[in-house]
Amino acid sequence: MATILLGIAVTVIDGTVANLALPGMVRDLHTHASDAVWIVNAYQLATLVLLLPLASLGDRLGYRRIYLVGVVLFTLASGLCSMASSLPTLAVARALQGMGAAGIMSVNPALVRLTYPPSQLGRGIALNSMVVATASVAGPVLAAAILSVAGWPWLFLVNVPLGVLLFLLGQRVLPANTLFTGPLRFSPLDIVLNGAMFVLLFVGADLLGGMGRGGEGGMGASPAWGLGLLAACAAVGTVHVLRQRRLAHPLLPIDLLRIPVFRLSMATSVCAFAAQTMAYVALPFLFLDAWHHSPGQAGLLMACWPLGVIAAASVTGRLIGRFHGGLLGAIGLGVLALGLGLMGLAAASSAATEPAVWWRLAVCGLGFGLFQSPNNHTIITSAPAHRAGAASGMLGTARLTGQSLGAALLAAVFALASAHDGGGAQAALALSAGLAAAAAVFSGLRLRTTQA
Repeated sequence: MATILLGIAVTVIDGTVANLALPGMVRDLHTHASDAVWIVNAYQLATLVLLLPLASLGDRLGYRRIYLVGVVLFTLASGLCSMASSLPTLAVARALQGMGAAGIMSVNPALVRLTYPPSQLGRGIALNSMVVATASVAGPVLAAAILSVAGWPWLFLVNVPLGVLLFLLGQRVLPANTLFTGPLRFSPLDIVLNGAMFVLLFVGADLLGGMGRGGEGGMGASPAWGLGLLAACAAVGTVHVLRQRRLAHPLLPIDLLRIPVFRLSMATSVCAFAAQTMAYVALPFLFLDAWHHSPGQAGLLMACWPLGVIAAASVTGRLIGRFHGGLLGAIGLGVLALGLGLMGLAAASSAATEPAVWWRLAVCGLGFGLFQSPNNHTIITSAPAHRAGAASGMLGTARLTGQSLGAALLAAVFALASAHDGGGAQAALALSAGLAAAAAVFSGLRLRTTQA
C-alpha cells in the first residue's frame, strides 16, 4: 500500500507542481505567458486521453505491468523535462510524463482492491482518497520549497530517484490479478475516437476559459472556438458511444454504465468535482483581488479545505460497509453544498473575518471527504472483478471530466460577472453549491439500488 500511495501522490502532485514556476519558465525558455499554459495542459491532457485505454489493457495484461511501465515512462520523462531548453521540448516531455502518470492512475484503485480484503477495502480506499486530496494541494507548497533553493528543472529532477524507488518496490510487492482472456473487441478507430472526444473536451474548455481572461483562450483563440470544439466533442462522443454499445467489453465502459449504481456514482462524481473545481479556482480571485489578502494569507485560508478532507477521510473508512454508500455520499455532498452556500454569503459580506472563512471552508472539506471515499468504493466494487481496471479508469475519468466541466462553467460565470470585484466569485460559489446539491440527489438515488 505504501508503494501504491507513493505512486499516486507523485503523479497527482506533478499535475500542479509546475504552476508556481511558470513565470520563471517563461523567462528561461524565452516564450510567451499565454503559451506556457501548455506546460500544465500537456500533462493533464495526456493523462485524460489514456486513462481508459490503459485501464482496459490492465484487465488483459495485468495491473502490475501497466503500473510499472507507467512508472518507467514517468521517470524517464521527468528527466527529459529537467533538461528541456525550449517550450515545445518541455511540452512534449510533459505529455510523455502525463502518459506515464496515466499508467499509474488508471490501475491505482484496482491495485487497492487487490491489496485489501473485502472487509477492509473501505479503509484502503479512504486512505487512498486522503492521499489524493492532500497531494492535489501539495504541489504549489512543494514547488515553493524547491524553488527557494534551486531552479525549476529540479521540480522534475526530484522525480527520478522517486521513480527508481517506486519501480524497485513495485516489482517486489505489487499484487498480480487474474487476466481477462476474452477476445479484443475494440479497434484502433475506437482508441482514436476516445482520444478525440477528450481532446476536444479539454481544449474546448480551455479556449472557453478565455472568456474569463479578457477574451482570448489558452492558445490566443477566440472563446467562440471553445464552443465549437465542445459541440464537436458532443458529436464525436455520440458516434463513439454508439460504436461502443455493440461491444461486450468496450473501451468506453458502456457495459458498466448499464449498472444503475455505477451510473449514478459516475454522475455523482462528475457533479461533485465540477463543484469543487469551480469553488477552488474562484476562491483565490476572491481572496487576492476582492479582499486584497496576501498570497500567504490566501494559502492559509485555502488549506482549511484539504484539512477538512483529511479529517473526514480518517473516519469515513470505518463507516463504509456499515452504512449505504449512497447515504454517506448524500450527507457529505449536502454538507458540501451547505458550506459552499455559506461561503457565498461570506463573499457577499465586506465584514467577513478570517475565522469565519476558516470554518466554512473546513465544512466544505468535511463534506467532500465524507462523499469521496464511499463514492470511490461504490464505483470500484459495483463492477465485476475482471472489470476492476475499467472501473478504475472511469473513476479517474469522472474526476478529470468534472474538473474540466467546472473550469468551463467558471469561465462562463467570469464572462458575465467580474472575477476581480467579488461578484464573479459569489456567482461561482452559488453555482457550485447547486452542483453539489445535484450530486447529493444523484447519490441519494442510489439508496434504491441493492449495491452499497
